[in-house]
Amino acid sequence: MEGAIKGKKTSHKIMERVKGVVDELRRNGKQPGLGIIRLGEDPDDLYYENNIKKNARKVGVKVKVMEKPCHITTDELIEEIERMNRDDTISGIIIFQPLPGHINKDQVANSIDPLKDVDCIHPLNLMKIFQGDLTGFIPCTSKAVIDILIHNNVSLEGKKVVIINRSLVVGKPLAMMFLEKDATVTICHSKTKDLHKLTKEADLVVTGIGKPAYFDDKYFNENSIVIDVGMEKDESGSMAGDVDYDKVYPKVKAITPVPGGIGSITTSILLDQVVKACK
Repeated sequence: MEGAIKGKKTSHKIMERVKGVVDELRRNGKQPGLGIIRLGEDPDDLYYENNIKKNARKVGVKVKVMEKPCHITTDELIEEIERMNRDDTISGIIIFQPLPGHINKDQVANSIDPLKDVDCIHPLNLMKIFQGDLTGFIPCTSKAVIDILIHNNVSLEGKKVVIINRSLVVGKPLAMMFLEKDATVTICHSKTKDLHKLTKEADLVVTGIGKPAYFDDKYFNENSIVIDVGMEKDESGSMAGDVDYDKVYPKVKAITPVPGGIGSITTSILLDQVVKACK
């Protein structure tokens, strides 16, 4: 595998499977539904929401959006979550993150029904992953990284992997998933010293810091496989990843573009987990 690792084929494969299961469920009188809770009108959230709606229509998953102002209190947000927990037309719930600083994130995570927690923020679902059980819900971005590598026949056994993200949404669960594939994992963050040395020695680097074009070619070697999960708008207003794609693409073995890489797979996996919740 060399060059651009695009997500279209992997996403298409997942979407075909999802549509088949949705058709079967509907024949049996069941309708998968996704509830989205979004605070405010962040452009990145709206971009993701529109992608979800577009792909949900393709496979027959119903979407309900609950939009609330950013100044909502923790108790008010939990009331909305509990309303979706009780709604039988909603199979899965996703809460767009990051949440405003005044919101108690632990209380929010604990309030979602674990059986509807399709983006895996409830402690019970996260605990399964850290115990090595990957049969339940998995954070969508983390699963997208593993799926695109498997789809492109990338062997992970014995590989040195550097993840530049330590969140519960991406970095930590992804590290557990790589360990289950017998890779050797290093998690890096903003306080990591000599980051470029660690990434340059790695076989595979996953970036997720949210800074457009932050990583240039000095961070990688000619055999690097680079998975860019960053997605933010650059100075021109275009969607961009953490990696300076134009500089890095000619210097590495393979790299995911933004857009067109991990993002499209993430949406497909979300819908796949909604269907799993419905079943």
